[in-house]
Amino acid sequence: MGKVLITGGRVIDPSTNRDGVFDILIERGKIADIQPNIPANGAKPLDARGRLVVPGFIDLHTHLRQPGREDSETLETGLRAAARGGFTAVCAMPNTEPAIDTRGVADFIHQEGQRLGLVAVRAVGAVTKGRQGAELTDFGELFDAGCVALSDDGSPVMDGLLMRRALEYARVFERPIIQHAEDLTLSAGGVAHEGLLSMTLGLPGIPAEAESVMVARDLALAELTSGWLHLAHLSSARSVELVRQAKRRGVHVTCEVTPHHLALTHEAIEGFNTDAKVNPPLRAEQDRLALIEGLRDGTIDCIATDHAPHADWEKDAEFAAAPFGIAGLETALGVCVRTLLEPNHLTWPQLIEKLSVKPAAIANLPGGTLKPGSEANLTLIDPDVSWTVDPQRFLSKCRRSPFVGWTLRGRVTHTIVKGGVVYSGDAES
Repeated sequence: MGKVLITGGRVIDPSTNRDGVFDILIERGKIADIQPNIPANGAKPLDARGRLVVPGFIDLHTHLRQPGREDSETLETGLRAAARGGFTAVCAMPNTEPAIDTRGVADFIHQEGQRLGLVAVRAVGAVTKGRQGAELTDFGELFDAGCVALSDDGSPVMDGLLMRRALEYARVFERPIIQHAEDLTLSAGGVAHEGLLSMTLGLPGIPAEAESVMVARDLALAELTSGWLHLAHLSSARSVELVRQAKRRGVHVTCEVTPHHLALTHEAIEGFNTDAKVNPPLRAEQDRLALIEGLRDGTIDCIATDHAPHADWEKDAEFAAAPFGIAGLETALGVCVRTLLEPNHLTWPQLIEKLSVKPAAIANLPGGTLKPGSEANLTLIDPDVSWTVDPQRFLSKCRRSPFVGWTLRGRVTHTIVKGGVVYSGDAES
């Protein structure tokens, strides 16, 4: 692999507190040097003037659907969408068909990802066999196969004793259990946030307590076992406060929030808009503001997309019958800029930390830093360009987004994995 010299960009690397104009020399897939005015010496130039150069984004929560639901997404289409979104690595959730509950399925994910040579992909294995919530998988086999965490995502681990054992066993491997926090006895087949709007639309509601009750239980179990609990896609103010208190007590808990929960409220489902039907549901404004504050003060560790693609024919059903989930990889940065940077809730370095540094640490993946000697996984961003969300132009198979027609600022121009360009916006123009 030849040398590449990225010149003149504003380099933001929260892992080393670097923020300034520097050149970056990439050699043999690694970052060889960062300093002003590095001589080219035969390196291929990449002009980054007017752009941000940051550690590549890492998504802890991506649904790639393969194997089993290739009509909704494939590894190739999902990873191309991830590259366009600035992600250099994604964690593939286990609700595939079959579930990622054996070494064979995990090996398929990793081998196919290597064959494609796009964005790095690592599997999240299932906690229980078939994600049925009855019997634990072979944790040792799944972690040995390279799974970064275990989760039954799409479903919670409802059985308290089973969740306790999962936290105890995963602690041996120093890896997290990712919980989709939902008490199914409280959500009870609901399809939208329980409130005046769901009542007006005649839709069965999901109270915020369906999440916070499960969060409270699992925080107690994490405290009991000293296991590592990671809470997926938090949505409610009460959940944020429970995590805040648990962290103060020293409980080993990390958590994430999605761009859509930061940007939208349940009012987005007005008119029975299935493009805003997600799980957990979009909630009230007070919940949205609490999520932003949790991100600001460090209670919430990182941002994850929960990219959950579905075919048009599924989402075109009536609201109650349509599946939960939207495309999220290609809009994540722009939505975060609009929701977090433009109102001055976060700075660019803080946003990059939430999209790159923190998820890299949680998943224990190469990345999250531009330190010399590290893998050259980088994202280049034009922070000033404005663009309009048009799902028909998505690289994902999924064309469903609640942000259709939104004008967003900030767009990825290049995504670089191990020194190689896997996405270039220049090639699309």
